[in-house]
Amino acid sequence: MEDFEMNESNIYYLKESPIRKSIVHLSIPMMVGISATTIYNLINAYFIGLIHDTNMMSAITLAMPITLILMAVGNMFGVGGGTFITRLLGSGDTKKGQKVAGYSFYASIILGIIIGIIAIIFMKPFVHLLGADSQTILYTTQYSTILFAGGAAFILNFALEQLVRSEGASKESMYGMFISVAVSIVLDALLILVFNLHVIGAGISIVLANIASSTYYVWFLENKSDSLKGFLKHFKISVKDQLEVYKIGVSELFKSAFMIVTTLLLNNFSAEYGDNVVASFGIAVRITQLPEFLTMGLFLGAMPLFAYSFSAHNTKRLKEALKEVSLWIGGISIVFALVAYLLRVPVLSLFTSDPRVIQVGLTILIAQLISSVFNGFSGLFTGIFQASGLGAQTGVMSTIQGTFFIPVVLLLHHFYGLNGLIWSMTITEGIAFVAGIIMIIPYLNKLNKDELPVMQKQ
Repeated sequence: MEDFEMNESNIYYLKESPIRKSIVHLSIPMMVGISATTIYNLINAYFIGLIHDTNMMSAITLAMPITLILMAVGNMFGVGGGTFITRLLGSGDTKKGQKVAGYSFYASIILGIIIGIIAIIFMKPFVHLLGADSQTILYTTQYSTILFAGGAAFILNFALEQLVRSEGASKESMYGMFISVAVSIVLDALLILVFNLHVIGAGISIVLANIASSTYYVWFLENKSDSLKGFLKHFKISVKDQLEVYKIGVSELFKSAFMIVTTLLLNNFSAEYGDNVVASFGIAVRITQLPEFLTMGLFLGAMPLFAYSFSAHNTKRLKEALKEVSLWIGGISIVFALVAYLLRVPVLSLFTSDPRVIQVGLTILIAQLISSVFNGFSGLFTGIFQASGLGAQTGVMSTIQGTFFIPVVLLLHHFYGLNGLIWSMTITEGIAFVAGIIMIIPYLNKLNKDELPVMQKQ
């Protein structure tokens, strides 16, 4: 039985495995992998913290938007190219799937190099934009320059991770994440503490960690992949196919880019009310990250299953998958929100003993918990639209979640002060949830009538 499990094709999980078994195979590794990347984000901060230099710690914090920018570009090719590949595999067009994978691979590298060159040329104004002052400018410049110089590695890693998942290889996607975490830990200890390279060492270790996991993904796709072997031979695809990648990918880029703006707005406004409010937001966001990461892992892992079933025109399997993932997301987010609400005082007390932080933190936590329930379902709706190649619906969801928060927080903060600030994210996520419901109803009606478009093999 174990040998059979080992030899089962990843396509089997997309095509014919029992739905629950498919979701476990596809989503559990993704949930574990996303949790591992949260550790990855703490590693550098931990090792830099051992040097006890506040300016260095500030520098790597100020440069965080750079990794978000590079991740967003990588996701443009990963989500856009990956969902397109899965739909092609579902319709039996393996050859074009290889071509799209090759295009996404080379385009990631080329765009990464271009972004790196432009950023290094304009590095001085850029680090000022990040908020570096006279104390932190040297370290911020050093760290940012290395991140951008290795930008192609970041973009490629995020793109390849999704391409690997496009054919259902969720465990292999997780292994790549683990490789980057392991390499980052070893190199951080070596470069920061042994060779005393400090922020330069932290930057180099992150770049090399991304190169290591990218190398693993390329090896897997070229040697072990069910459908994408030989993708490195391909570079050119038609303009029509490029548009198919970008109509989904650009929405992902758009949403991720505006996450940076929303974080900056939230940080600046909360700082007006004192350190206790900033700390309360920080604690509440960390608590609600757990269900959000778990539900994110669920719908990201299930996206290849949606895309394959959609393009194979297997409406029965698609309906079963949507129902099962909806139940899982509802269960995780609602149960977590109820438990955290009932235990809100002891939960907050784990992070702080300051009564001022706990007092305002109670309201912020409730708002964030409601927001996390909406977020789980909004993410699922976006995932379904992306998997089905529905660019307009994906664009609407990404616009609401990405840009709509800005006018909402500005208006609510202006009229309602701190309470407006606290509830602005909840209201934005609520609007995205309602918009998703409105757009998913006609989709489900077409699904029930078996009227979804058939993907033509070219």
